[in-house]
Amino acid sequence: MKLEIDSFSGYRIYPSKGKLFVRGDSKVFRFGSSKASSLFLQRKNPRKIAWTVVYRRMHKKGITEEVAKKRSRKTVKHQRGIVGADLATIAAKRSQTAAVRQQQRLAAIARAKTEKKAKEAKKEKAKPATRPSAPTGPKVSKQQMKGGKGGR
Repeated sequence: MKLEIDSFSGYRIYPSKGKLFVRGDSKVFRFGSSKASSLFLQRKNPRKIAWTVVYRRMHKKGITEEVAKKRSRKTVKHQRGIVGADLATIAAKRSQTAAVRQQQRLAAIARAKTEKKAKEAKKEKAKPATRPSAPTGPKVSKQQMKGGKGGR
């Protein structure tokens, strides 16, 4: 028994059923129902008609679940050390209380201040006695510098 396939819907056509349509260019179309032949003659697109096989294939309908299901990857979280601090250091800082952190902050600020004072004191010692520098040329106003009038 030879089964034909509907040119529009994609369904099977059993022997002695359906219609045969031969176009002017001798191309043969087979239809299982008048509904399919009517829609074909109206130039409807089978990809946009929900009950056709082409539509169902395009929109992935009726495929068995295990084939159609996509495997989703679960993201795995990793903890890594940041530049200049390994995981142990980060974990230790996390477990510290706020009071300890505050004390460390104040100590660091005090240390920085003392270092700054020492640096400034060193600069003062190294600095030679400065004398006021005398202008080398005649006094020139801003406007003269710009090339404008004035001065004389």
